[in-house]
Amino acid sequence: MVDSEVLSGQLGANDIDVVHESAKRDHNIVVVNTCGFIDKAKEESINTIIEQVELKKKGRIEKVYVTGCLSQRYRDDLEKEIPEVDAWFGTMELPLMLKQFEADYKKDLIGERLLATPKHYAYLKIAEGCNRTCAFCAIPLMRGNHVSKTIEDIVQEAEGLVKIGVKEILLIAQELTYYGLDIYKKRALSDLLQRLADVKGLEWIRLHYAYPSKFPLEILDVMRERDNICNYLDMPLQHASDNMLKAMRRQITQAEMEELIYAVREKVPGICLRTTLIAGFPGEAEKDVEELKSFLIKHRFDRVGIFTYSHEEGTSAYEFTDDVPADVKRQRAEDIMEVQKEISYEKNEEKVGRVFKTIVDKKEAGRYLGRTEFDSVEVDNEVIIQSERKLPVGEFVNVRITKAFDYDLEAVVI
Repeated sequence: MVDSEVLSGQLGANDIDVVHESAKRDHNIVVVNTCGFIDKAKEESINTIIEQVELKKKGRIEKVYVTGCLSQRYRDDLEKEIPEVDAWFGTMELPLMLKQFEADYKKDLIGERLLATPKHYAYLKIAEGCNRTCAFCAIPLMRGNHVSKTIEDIVQEAEGLVKIGVKEILLIAQELTYYGLDIYKKRALSDLLQRLADVKGLEWIRLHYAYPSKFPLEILDVMRERDNICNYLDMPLQHASDNMLKAMRRQITQAEMEELIYAVREKVPGICLRTTLIAGFPGEAEKDVEELKSFLIKHRFDRVGIFTYSHEEGTSAYEFTDDVPADVKRQRAEDIMEVQKEISYEKNEEKVGRVFKTIVDKKEAGRYLGRTEFDSVEVDNEVIIQSERKLPVGEFVNVRITKAFDYDLEAVVI
């Protein structure tokens, strides 16, 4: 999404009229920005390309360009399979793509983007690529090694976003906690957070994709001290069984993860911990799944997401046999989420009667949907807000929680 926003910003600066996913049929060129991470994403990307190629065959559009991770990873095969595409571009070929439009790449456009999100929140990418060697992950193949942006550039981008109405920034990278090692020779996320927290008008800063191994604990001190850094941490653990963690090359043991969870919660009381997990990695046995469930029951994460393992060529896990059948992977994922659903409901129940600052995201079917600082966009809980008066989208309101569900809350404005 961020890459598409940057491309759109560059095209706009070159006086080319551009929109995200237009439903109208008034455009002559389509750029499909693809994902190549796991099977479902690849399938969605290819279906989208084929849809656009069909429109081109019917004369509805003139050109179809494809960019992004799928294009980076499978360009040679795709060129043979779908010859109707006019040009293919990798993840780092934005200037080349702009040349197709006779447009110049404008280096001075730091942070100038055409947002695809509502204007009150935006994703802010602080680095690109990853140096880790997790067995299941194809990201380094598509995005290369970790490259951090400078603190100055990121702060300038954040200030630009605030100027256009952004109140919440979601920090993203393939690995957030590695930030700065390449350019400052130290993990510099805490320095970056201090600087971002000083940006006037920036009300919420949210951290996504923090790698647990060698976690820089000093970021938690900044989180505790600065009011506009959400007490929220998204830290994908992927599994809890040592057997699986070793096979996945996660560079951490279950005991070390437990120690980290205790430290995080001690430093930031009341923090919302989100994690993501993988079900059905090669060699995963029932005892590994039971160990993972016990780990979830013991540590009671606030938010959990789960993926079924996708066997990706080029990764080190591709050498293993993908020996867990698809239906077993799905069943395991469902069983794990059943455990989490109960935890989530209990945690939501504890919030009934309490008051929370909530951002209003949208109005839908006569009611407002918002989020607390403990919830990120699309992946986490929503607060269903009942209000007699009109609530402006993108504004903050204080609400009292009146009812809890498995993954959502109901509330009234106070």
